[in-house]
Amino acid sequence: MSGGTGLLIAVVAVALVFDLLNGFHDGCNAVSTVIYTGALKPRVAIGLSAVFNFVGPLAMGVAVAKTIGGIIQAGDATAHLVIAAILGACVWEIVTWLWALPVSSSHALVGGLMGAGLAALGPAGINWYKVILVFVSLLISPVI
Repeated sequence: MSGGTGLLIAVVAVALVFDLLNGFHDGCNAVSTVIYTGALKPRVAIGLSAVFNFVGPLAMGVAVAKTIGGIIQAGDATAHLVIAAILGACVWEIVTWLWALPVSSSHALVGGLMGAGLAALGPAGINWYKVILVFVSLLISPVI
């Protein structure tokens, strides 16, 4: 197996772990209230969450993914940087789960990308406009 193939397998493996943690972490945030209050049975709530997590990007687009993906320029994103960013997000997911904090997996990924990007590329390697866009949306979304 060549080095490139091994790195590709590593990126996919780490991404799958992040995806599992994303479903584990964000799925609970999405359905906990309706299950706890008895408004929906657990299977129904989890089923609805799964369906709408799949249908959401198809119906509403992938603007969030494009914004997050733009934090680091595609040409600068090496396999090592991507692995470091996703592992950072995974660690944050696990820590916040252990501390019982409701944190978004998307925001964990933003932090992972910023940390890995700063370490690998320095401040010039970060698209600060995209970072500001993420933080502004965090501040105005509760008001909207």
